[in-house]
Amino acid sequence: MVDPVPQNAAEDDPDEPRSEGRRGSHRRGKPRKKRSFWKELPILVAIAVVLTILIQAFLAKVFMIPSGSMEATLHGCPGCTGDRILVDRVVYDFTDPSPGDVVVFRGPPAWTKNEIAPQESSNIIVRGLRGLGSLVGFAPPDERDFVKRVIAVGGQTVQCCDPQNRVIVDGKALDEPYIHWENPDHAVQDSFAPVKVPQGALWVMGDNRNNSDDSRYQGDGGASGAVPVDDVIGKARIIVFPPSRWGGVSDHDPQTAAQPVALGAPAWQDGLPLGLGVAAAVPTLFVGRRMKAGLRKARR
Repeated sequence: MVDPVPQNAAEDDPDEPRSEGRRGSHRRGKPRKKRSFWKELPILVAIAVVLTILIQAFLAKVFMIPSGSMEATLHGCPGCTGDRILVDRVVYDFTDPSPGDVVVFRGPPAWTKNEIAPQESSNIIVRGLRGLGSLVGFAPPDERDFVKRVIAVGGQTVQCCDPQNRVIVDGKALDEPYIHWENPDHAVQDSFAPVKVPQGALWVMGDNRNNSDDSRYQGDGGASGAVPVDDVIGKARIIVFPPSRWGGVSDHDPQTAAQPVALGAPAWQDGLPLGLGVAAAVPTLFVGRRMKAGLRKARR
């Protein structure tokens, strides 16, 4: 006699997939709700800010140019929009700054001893917004940073000027097409005595040569005006704001096409040969006459 087949036999059949019914029921269920854009937006903004801060702390940072000492390479004059520049913070981990590089650096003690510290707001919200703006490059930084062009490096001797009003490094007149003269009718830069740049330091000057408080004057001038390489933050690469000035920052090496120059002596030394000539003329004339008179006597 044949036993009756139970109703759940199909479910117990090992040849049939057990999960088919479950998968089917899952497909027929309600789909998971997507998070709305407005809920995700704060998360995206927070991630973007964190990434921006990390990038600017370790790779590249945006700086604002607050002064006109680098005109016209970088704009920062009163009444115009200060340039924002992207500064490469990595390049000098592998190499040293070179002549012609436009660098951003922390002001060494010789540069900042007479500076007035920036006034902090008593409002904690204002301070926080200012700090955040500094991190992302939309506000001046709290620290006293500078931007200048490298003219000479450690071990080189720099001075000014040759008869053509050019800066001289190691006896060669520099090629500086980036110099800006606010008054083209007075394209003359201040002269200074020879300075040997200390090892591990840089001699920096502004492109706006007659409106730049740089190595010539900082620390009362001389070697103390040089900037330690350790204080360099990075190399200016790109102007990122305003859009009308997008482009790279010139790093023309002024020493590549430098020309040997014969330095002129001080005025009193220039007149020395003439004075010696005049002084020697009198005894020479006297001796010549005596010799002539002696020859006449000998003939007689």
